[in-house]
Amino acid sequence: MDVTRRAVSIGGLGLLAASALSPASAMDLPIADPFEGRGDFWTAVEAYIYGYPLVTMEMTRRVVTNVVEPAGSRGPMGHLIKLREYPDASFTDVTAPNADTLYTTAFVDVGKEPWILSIPEMKDRYFLFPMLDGWTTVFQVPGSRTTGQGAQTYAITGPGWQGDIPEGVTEYKSPTSLVWILGRIYCTGTPEDYAAVHALQDACKLVPLSAYGKDWTPPPGKVDPSIDMKTPVRDQVNRMDAVEYFTLLAELLKTNPPAAADAAIIERMAEIGLVPGKDFDKSKLDTRFVKRIPEIGFGRTMLHFKFSDGDVKDINGWGYTTKTGVYGTEYLQRALIAAIGLGANRPQDAIYPTSLKMKEGMLGRSYEGSNKYVLTFPKGQTPPVRGFWSITMYNDKYFFVENPINRYSISARQNLKTNPDGSTDIYIQHESPGADKESNWLPAPKDKFYLMMRLYWPDDSPPSILDGSWVIPPVRKA
Repeated sequence: MDVTRRAVSIGGLGLLAASALSPASAMDLPIADPFEGRGDFWTAVEAYIYGYPLVTMEMTRRVVTNVVEPAGSRGPMGHLIKLREYPDASFTDVTAPNADTLYTTAFVDVGKEPWILSIPEMKDRYFLFPMLDGWTTVFQVPGSRTTGQGAQTYAITGPGWQGDIPEGVTEYKSPTSLVWILGRIYCTGTPEDYAAVHALQDACKLVPLSAYGKDWTPPPGKVDPSIDMKTPVRDQVNRMDAVEYFTLLAELLKTNPPAAADAAIIERMAEIGLVPGKDFDKSKLDTRFVKRIPEIGFGRTMLHFKFSDGDVKDINGWGYTTKTGVYGTEYLQRALIAAIGLGANRPQDAIYPTSLKMKEGMLGRSYEGSNKYVLTFPKGQTPPVRGFWSITMYNDKYFFVENPINRYSISARQNLKTNPDGSTDIYIQHESPGADKESNWLPAPKDKFYLMMRLYWPDDSPPSILDGSWVIPPVRKA
């Protein structure tokens, strides 16, 4: 990763003012270089970007697990958190909610002992249980694509752990002590299907190795009143000054070691007092840098959304990336995804194209509910997936849109009608297109809105979005 003065300040750095999951607008905030020629300043900016995912994961863990018992999207360490239904338009806890899969999630610490995850037989139901390490890398992902539909049990072990695994249990070794399990089970949202998925969620089990095969109940959590439960996690991370940020990063590096491939940046970080396994030595950081490092570090990260050298694509008004889940030494890309889409899957499991504006030549025009739009899939060219696809409607805050038919996303499960030529039109507008077209209607708000397409288990043989042989159609005015 090359974070230089030229890379950061050329033309004035545009900081993207993003929602929690996707950049929605930009504001021009030119950043001058007050420390030209100071190599340690730019090393600190590199270190900030390098550590951003780990710090974000830890702050997310603190907020999510700071409860006594599971409730909604939160639960104590080692507890399975089971979302039981899709949110409606009144839900504002998490931006960009989905109406396709019910989550079964947990944070666990595998530094002291392994944890055992048991998944029941899923029959023909699509599912995936990605496991993320502290750096947001998806190090394993049991599910329909990778391990099949049968019952399966895994021991998630920490770095350096050695011991015996119970018979019939597969070991998944985590590179870090912190692990986030982000299970998703497909659900149509009907009362009958909710009940079926709830039974599968309840059949999932998570226990420490020492309790495997025993009657065990997870202990209640402990609430830390000092943890900010109201401010969005990203805002909490971004408001840290460099000393606070690097002090936390150094502490996290003790149990979440860097990868071997990180040797070069780890060597440079020692110059500013960051050494894995040791406390942060703030005496090596120039006090003039304390406020500027986070500003420029985060600004450089968000600039990568617009100038990514191919990491983020913009095709027909849809922006998306196929570089998620596994990052290697692509620290800017990893930090960007942590900032705008924490918990992203590997591209083989899911891709999330997002459309903020209708593409019109070289320009884009924001979607407005006062207009009528249509997205047309030619005959035989609906999204090529083996899991499922959907298009979700969000307002300008990335929440669901209240509408008379309580439809927040549209997909093949709406029994979409086709045109005489075999094509399929999706009507995107505020008012109903008429009873004969309502099956293909994605209701929009009266004012601005955004669209997100979810492609789970995209086909890897042509036509495929993975290799560019399938192209998302543009949204056009009706």
